[in-house]
Amino acid sequence: MERKLMKLSKRGAVEPFHAMDVLAEATKQRAAGRPVISMAVGQPVHPAPEAARAAARRALEIGRIGYTDALGLLSLRRAISDFYRNHHGVSVDPGRIAITTGSSAGFNLAFLALFDAGDRVAIARPGYPAYRNILAALGIETVEIEVNAENGFTLTPEALEAAGRIDGVLLASPANPTGTVTGRANLAALSAYCRDKGIAFISDEIYHGLTFVGEEATALEFGDEAVIINSFSKYYCMTGWRIGWMVLPEALVRPVERIAQSLYISAPELSQIAAEAALGAEAELNVYRDAYRVNRDFLVKRLPELGFSIASPMDGAFYAYVDVSRFTNDSMAFARRVLAETDVAATPGIDFDPRDGHHTMRFSYAGSFDEMNEAVDRLARWLA
Repeated sequence: MERKLMKLSKRGAVEPFHAMDVLAEATKQRAAGRPVISMAVGQPVHPAPEAARAAARRALEIGRIGYTDALGLLSLRRAISDFYRNHHGVSVDPGRIAITTGSSAGFNLAFLALFDAGDRVAIARPGYPAYRNILAALGIETVEIEVNAENGFTLTPEALEAAGRIDGVLLASPANPTGTVTGRANLAALSAYCRDKGIAFISDEIYHGLTFVGEEATALEFGDEAVIINSFSKYYCMTGWRIGWMVLPEALVRPVERIAQSLYISAPELSQIAAEAALGAEAELNVYRDAYRVNRDFLVKRLPELGFSIASPMDGAFYAYVDVSRFTNDSMAFARRVLAETDVAATPGIDFDPRDGHHTMRFSYAGSFDEMNEAVDRLARWLA
């Protein structure tokens, strides 16, 4: 009898996250003894702050690490509420805060609670590929709106109005890969537009704390309607701890809690304990941030000297998004060659821009300065 093949879901047929594929190949090459420098992902070179590690050690000595409420430890939610009052001058009820297994879980929960299959959600192009891939897996239509110098590399009410029916808007500031920081006035206008039109607004603020040019604002400054997603991965240097948070409109708290109960039960308690301690470690973390600023300023100068023109603002986050059309019209093949021939890993622009990313690349400057310097030297020798 002929054996039938197992049926696979169409949801799994999303595009790969090429940055993670590049990272996997870089890790494989490094394990084989190659001196690979990874500039492929936004993973801080610095460890979690000492206060976070000390809190985790104490918790492990006690040993009773278990489930928490689906929305997270109340003490952590209160600490995050204090953070918004102290940093942004806004009052947030801890009951509106949900602790998530990284910001990735936050996006899943927001999309599931807000949208049905066939709804249309606007995102920037170029933009973070996981937005597009998660939305596609859920049967939600992605409306990609080109951002460029004319619109300040950010979404605008005018661009949304021209896009037809929109059920949701997702904006990141600082943005990945462009580094755009959407200013307070533009963010206020976008928030007002979505509120007036009844459009769900999701503000991705995971790179807050890593703004080098411009004004850093939270959408909470302009009302309680937006869904805020943030994370301890970037500024707090806690990628592997997989811990993030959401600030929700009151009406969305219970739906998100119900979905989280079944999908995740709760974020890891150990990570929650460490995250609460990390909120008080700004003096240490700001030293790390200043190191990334040095890396940024170095690449702003050196990459154009190699022939990689800066394609978008580097106002914040961890990335230099560059035009490599002088050398290639196939960023994927170029990224493979760079890794194979220079042992420098970078991400092809096609990850972030399916239409025009064939001539762009993203270099992360989240590593050490010595790594940045060595990587640029290797690229300079290779291109010469």
